Amino acid sequence: MRLKSSIWVAAYLRRCQTEGVFGAVRRRGAEEAGAVFVKVSLLDGNAMLYAPAPQTVYEDGRPVDRFFMPVAPQPQTEQAVEERLTKEIRFDPDAWIVETEDRAGRHFLELAKA
Repeated sequence: MRLKSSIWVAAYLRRCQTEGVFGAVRRRGAEEAGAVFVKVSLLDGNAMLYAPAPQTVYEDGRPVDRFFMPVAPQPQTEQAVEERLTKEIRFDPDAWIVETEDRAGRHFLELAKA
């Protein structure tokens, strides 16, 4: 059984906090199963955006874990990331946005294998 999005986000932010990384919920989505997008601000005008991995990367039909994929291979400008998030919210109004700040770009996410 997969964790509710609200519980996953709370646990993720706690993990960030224990590593000394500031993080906050910018937008609350559907508590049960809203998609979660994670923005990592590099504090230099650039950021990385991580989106939920497509269902095809999971071995089972109903994934238990949450895997993420970077939206772009390299950091993008904050403006470009914000534009992408605006499009995602228009497409899925139940989505969550979590933002962290870390100059090293640490994200503490499980990334899907390409």
